[in-house]
Order: sequence, then C-alpha cells, then structure tokens
Amino acid sequence: MKIDTLSSITLDQLAVGRQALISEIRGDRQMARRLMSLGIRVGSEIQVTQQRDRGVVVACAGNRVALGGSVASKLFAQPLVPADTAQ
Repeated sequence: MKIDTLSSITLDQLAVGRQALISEIRGDRQMARRLMSLGIRVGSEIQVTQQRDRGVVVACAGNRVALGGSVASKLFAQPLVPADTAQ
C-alpha cells in the first residue's frame, strides 16, 4: 500500500472498504485520549467497514470501533491505495 498524497480527508468522507492512515486529530485533549484508549492515534492504519449517516465503523489493529459523526469529522486521514493501482 502507498499513501495517496493528494490530500487528507475526514473519516466521514472516506468510502466503505477504503484504508487510510490517521494524519490529524482536530479535537480536544480529552477526545484524543479517548481515541488513544481505543487504539486510534496519528499514524494508525484504519479501514472503514460501515457508514451510517455521518458516523462510521472503523477497523483498527484488530478492533472495530464505532465513531459518531462529530468525532469522524474531526479525524483526518490520508487514503492508502493498493500497490497494484499506485503509480
């Protein structure tokens, strides 16, 4: 997998099945600590498994985590592209 260097997007904009690296958390310290306790931090590789309205379910390090829309909109990620489609 290679990083899509076009831009970071929020998790609520990431399509189901896409993998990405968390690049930025734009929340307060309490939200960042909560996400860290769930295994989600800057540099984590995630995959979106479900979307509901603006909320998402992501797989990260063998765990599945449901995130509401307000949290998903504050998490920025760089999509990963499969090596066979990377140029």
